[in-house]
This record gives sequence, structure tokens and C-alpha cells, in this order.
Amino acid sequence: MPGGTEGQPDAKPHWQGHRERLRGKLLKRGAGALEDYEVLEVILMAFIPRRDVKPIAKALMARFGSLSGILAAPGADLVKVEGIGETVAAYLKAIAELQSRASREEISKRPAISSWSALIDYVRTELQHEKREQFRVLFLDRKNQLIADEVMGHGTVDHAPVYPREIARRALELQASSLILVHNHPSGDTTPSRADIDMTREIIDVLDPFDITVHDHLIAGTGGVTSFRSSGLI
Repeated sequence: MPGGTEGQPDAKPHWQGHRERLRGKLLKRGAGALEDYEVLEVILMAFIPRRDVKPIAKALMARFGSLSGILAAPGADLVKVEGIGETVAAYLKAIAELQSRASREEISKRPAISSWSALIDYVRTELQHEKREQFRVLFLDRKNQLIADEVMGHGTVDHAPVYPREIARRALELQASSLILVHNHPSGDTTPSRADIDMTREIIDVLDPFDITVHDHLIAGTGGVTSFRSSGLI
């Protein structure tokens, strides 16, 4: 007969005991005691109730390289990993959106330039894994609080078209007093190019007659975030 010996209950699946141990580790020692793949396991346990999720978590880490890479991955790429269906992919994308909105809240509550670490975290979260270059502008009011974060240009793997006069027009529409320029380098190298430097200067010159300040230009990539101001380029 299937299961254990006659008169004895079936043994629990091995992964069920692993789940209980992992939950206990989380509750007793805190999430910081877990490895990245174990944090991912805990999440997957809620979405995949009757399967060993450890191999799935490790497969996701192997394919996308990091937790941030997993959350940034398109749903169409997530479902290519064995064990990840459309429903689980949708849940992971919802978690990514929660992370993005929470980061945006952090920089919306306080003046952006006085909560610099939160701003850098937000920029990194939003752009470090983008496959194409994207140019965004953070429009700020007179108190340096965020009015809007808008994409002003989509591009290829190494170029995004930017129109300084369009940025000026939008800043005036929003009654912005200052702004922060943001774009990504899909290569991962966040070193500003000569084109990046020249374009930044052109935007500053176009905004100057309107008394609109460019506080900084941030370049994000898998290598981190580079600040023009900190680099002496503004």
C-alpha cells in the first residue's frame, strides 16, 4: 500500500520539514539571518504551497543574478524558469511594484536633496537593470520635494534621445523650481560619457533663463550610481 508501513501515517515530504525550519529561522532570528535565496524561498512558499521551492529559488538566482535582478525581470522571462507560472510571475511583479512605490514614498515625504540615500536607492531600484537606456527627470518644487518623476526619453542599449527644450517646457508646466536628471547605462558602467556631460550642460543652459536649477545628474547601472555633482561635473 502507498505511503509508510501498515498502521503508520505517511511520512511528511522532506520539503515540508524544510519549510517549517526556514519559517522558524525567520521568526526567531529575523529576516537578516536568511540568505538571499532563502528570503526568496519564503516568498515562493506562499505562492507554491505543495512543492519544494528551494530549487526554484536557486534557479531564479542563477538566471537573474540577484534579488533585484529577479524583481526587475519581465514576466515573460520569469516564466522561463521551471516552476514559475504566470500566477507566480504576477505576484513577483506585484512585489517589485510595492518596492518601487515604497521607495518613491520615501523621497516624496521629505526634500529630495536632504534624503539623498533614499533618492539613490530609488534611482538604483528603478533603473539599474533596465535593458535599454532611459532618461528621466525628477521635477522638484521650491521646497525640493518631488512633484513628478517622468520618463523623457527611451532609447537603445547605449543612447536615449533627450530634448532640452521639452524638459524646460514640462518644468514650466509643473511649476518646478529645480530638477534632478537621471538616466541609466545598460552596460553597467556608470562613468559619464562626453555626450552625457555635453547634454547636461545644454539642459542647464536652456533652464537658466527660467531660474530653474539642475541639482544633479545621476547615472545608474549595475555598478551603482554616479553623481555629476559629486564628480565635479556640475
